[in-house]
Amino acid sequence: MDRESVAAGTGVAGLSLVETYRRCVMSFFNKKLKIFAGNANPALAEEIADYLGVSVGAAKISRFCDGEIQVDIDESVRGADVFIVQPTCEPVNENIMELLIMVDALRRASARRITAVLPYYGYARQDRKVRARAPISAKLVANVLTAAGARRVVTMDLHAGQIQGFFDIPVDHLPGGPILAEYILNKGLQDIVVVSPDLGGVTRSRDLAERIGASLAIIDKRRPAPDVSEVMNVIGDIAGKTVVMTDDIIDTAGTIVNGATALLNRGAKAVYACATHAVLSGPAIDRIKNSRLEQLIVTNTIPLTPDKKIDRIHVLSVAPLIGEAIIRIHEDLSVSKLFD
Repeated sequence: MDRESVAAGTGVAGLSLVETYRRCVMSFFNKKLKIFAGNANPALAEEIADYLGVSVGAAKISRFCDGEIQVDIDESVRGADVFIVQPTCEPVNENIMELLIMVDALRRASARRITAVLPYYGYARQDRKVRARAPISAKLVANVLTAAGARRVVTMDLHAGQIQGFFDIPVDHLPGGPILAEYILNKGLQDIVVVSPDLGGVTRSRDLAERIGASLAIIDKRRPAPDVSEVMNVIGDIAGKTVVMTDDIIDTAGTIVNGATALLNRGAKAVYACATHAVLSGPAIDRIKNSRLEQLIVTNTIPLTPDKKIDRIHVLSVAPLIGEAIIRIHEDLSVSKLFD
């Protein structure tokens, strides 16, 4: 870099000195930063790697004839800061075992630090004892992941925030709300009210309402049976409004579909729904196709199979957010600053 560039405050190719320095630092650190992917969501891992300017690590995950998982790491990871991108979505148990075996393989290959990147944390809804002799499966997953050799976890929108406390290693809990809020703001909707589909989601819904400058309403519902919900009442003014229902997970879609019908019957002008994790199991797609929803907005923490890619569902990418978190973890910077 010449004296004129320094005097002008510019670096290589006209970049600022700060940006030039940052790129030089990343070029150095990237030699020891490695991204690996399991079979759960390789497309997201590729997006994250592209954002970071690295390639996904060479690894092969296959099955023996008896169904056991085989992992081959085909490049050196000695002394590297390794991040494994593997949401533990369906098939949940297969993806968890892949993740555990990859962590063990990388630990035995002398990786300096292994961070498990779980955009979606399976078993998160089993976070407490709801009946006698019930397991706390979310805690069990945390235990085995730590025992396998993970030294840090990155995840998004845990169903219950207290799951962070199930780990004895650092957990970076990234919110999906800012991504959803930005998309909703760019749609230019008018007279918006954010609706929480139940009392437990009020905090999440209030955060989204504040981000987009909307009012808040709440659906009072009951569950007479598992995966069955009934709307009892709506608390708040929704008449003539554009409603945005928000949740962390959409599973069988019964809650949002029933909620949309109830809100429209009570005078709402239009109903949108958004969620971070699109589990979409069982009858979910048929319910959404036949619903009165304008649009369902989700992220790609869980990949959508071809049969789930319908026009009414819009998918946003979390790759830039996770990529920035990885940069900050790798450089020992504050992750929370991302959300200031």
